[in-house]
Amino acid sequence: MAKEFQSLRGLLLLDGGQLRGSSFHRAVVLVCHHDEDGAFGLILNQKSHSKPADAFSGKIPHELQAEPVFIGGPVGDRTLTYLHSDRFLLNASVMPNLHMGHDFEEVIELKESMSTTQRLRIFSGYSGWGSGQLDNELRHGAWLLHQATVDLVFDEEIETLWKRILLAMGWTGKLLADSPDDLSLN
Repeated sequence: MAKEFQSLRGLLLLDGGQLRGSSFHRAVVLVCHHDEDGAFGLILNQKSHSKPADAFSGKIPHELQAEPVFIGGPVGDRTLTYLHSDRFLLNASVMPNLHMGHDFEEVIELKESMSTTQRLRIFSGYSGWGSGQLDNELRHGAWLLHQATVDLVFDEEIETLWKRILLAMGWTGKLLADSPDDLSLN
């Protein structure tokens, strides 16, 4: 009997210690979309050295010129994706109060809005999996799952995000979080 499909949308994928040497080494990935055809996610803890004018073509409004650009993943490095949160975001597409979009004009409108409670993060590139690929990687232990929150998605201390989430997962997470980056030093 085939197992019923279960979407991982709104969950975090954490490198389970097997992704050394890849774009996903010690990564925290938010699963933004997941269905039987595949999955789409964004790496939350990899900031680029680029600003929007470096990463995307076209005229960049003054309000966006200083915004950092995060590396969403190894696919489509000129693809724009943004995550937006506000206190009462009715049309949230990823999880309650968190919306994902791809339209640069929408980013400009959000930056020009008067909301004092909104948060916005811009990504270049994304993480993608074909049908069954992510499920297979999970079965082989490449990823650990953790429930996402808006606060984790917009966490400012991205350098320690992977480790802090693992430490919150208990003793098994602590073992992985405390392991050296180079296992030959262990």
